[in-house]
Amino acid sequence: MRYTHMGASIGLALGALGLQIPAAAAAEDSDVSIEPWNASPGSTVTVSTSVCDSDADYGKGWSEAAGEFHLFQGDEEGVLTGQFQIPEGTEPGSDTVTLKCPPLTKVTGTYQVTGHAPNGSVNAGFGPAEDTGVGRALGGALLAMAAAGGVLWMCRRPNGNRT
Repeated sequence: MRYTHMGASIGLALGALGLQIPAAAAAEDSDVSIEPWNASPGSTVTVSTSVCDSDADYGKGWSEAAGEFHLFQGDEEGVLTGQFQIPEGTEPGSDTVTLKCPPLTKVTGTYQVTGHAPNGSVNAGFGPAEDTGVGRALGGALLAMAAAGGVLWMCRRPNGNRT
């Protein structure tokens, strides 16, 4: 019975991974590369494309969140690259970037604007993460007791029940 549940769990995990393959393949085939794909307000976003003519050395870009920016020849031949900064106070959601370059080429891409980047510790109910006193000692003691209980339970089980 245990192996049936384990097999079903593995099948579900592989199925979930299989559903991600078409999305990943579609993202790799895009004409627009946006880094980082999840950006927070105040961060700099780099956009590049190779869809323009190989002799094009200039293009224009437009972000719904940040406005207009320029594309220039990148490190690679035939790749135009530009950067813009997401303004502070931009609401989380998706942002569309439109790129135009000669001769009459226009491509779009989207990325996600997240909330502000985490700053400081997370309050998880037992006080701040910087706490090095009684809370940390109590947590360590509870973990040690749980580990000792697990070892004791494994040693005391009859041999016939081990699988």
